[in-house]
Amino acid sequence: MKVFEQFRAKRQKTYEKLFSAKALCIAGLLIMPAFLFNPFTPFRILLFLFFWFLAWLCGKKNNPLITITVILFIVAFNLIVPHGQVLFVIGGLRITSGALLLGIQRAVTLAGLIMLSRVTIRHDLKIPGLFGELIGESFRLFSIMMNKRQRITRKNLISDIDQMMVELSNDSAQANALALKANAAPVSRTKLAGFLILAVAVLLPWVTWLLWFWPQIMHFLG
Repeated sequence: MKVFEQFRAKRQKTYEKLFSAKALCIAGLLIMPAFLFNPFTPFRILLFLFFWFLAWLCGKKNNPLITITVILFIVAFNLIVPHGQVLFVIGGLRITSGALLLGIQRAVTLAGLIMLSRVTIRHDLKIPGLFGELIGESFRLFSIMMNKRQRITRKNLISDIDQMMVELSNDSAQANALALKANAAPVSRTKLAGFLILAVAVLLPWVTWLLWFWPQIMHFLG
């Protein structure tokens, strides 16, 4: 386990050196429309797996069990309202093609957006103004909570959540104490290799979008 943790820390350090927080945020904003507006569910699933892979490369901690559980819960919730062709019946519940497809699409969309935000929103992101400061603090807390969520167990659910809130409060106090130093420090810049990686990461989702719409575009032009 120690070897895996060292490898993860090395990937995270490389990720922080290659990219600036601003470049990552812009890349995330460029990727998001291609993901959200892609109506082909298999492509959306592939993009979700791609975002998961990127999160792993960046050294982010991901719990596959939690992600899969959330996806299954969303799919199951959508099956309550049946529509479309009936595939099979479990007890009194009719499993329909429309509800199943919609549930998978919604679950993958939510999980994909979470993975994308983990890669492209970093704790050192700085947005000008009071509103930007509020958004930046929200992103920072979200990032910390995602990294610490594995410590919440069903056995000690309330106490674990309370402990995490205390740690978040302490982290916020430390962050405010270090704010002046952080503002005085030079802003990290994206390396050339980082720009190339981000360019590929942005283009791939748009390529899948174009593959879906290309026949319709050609039909319209023809």
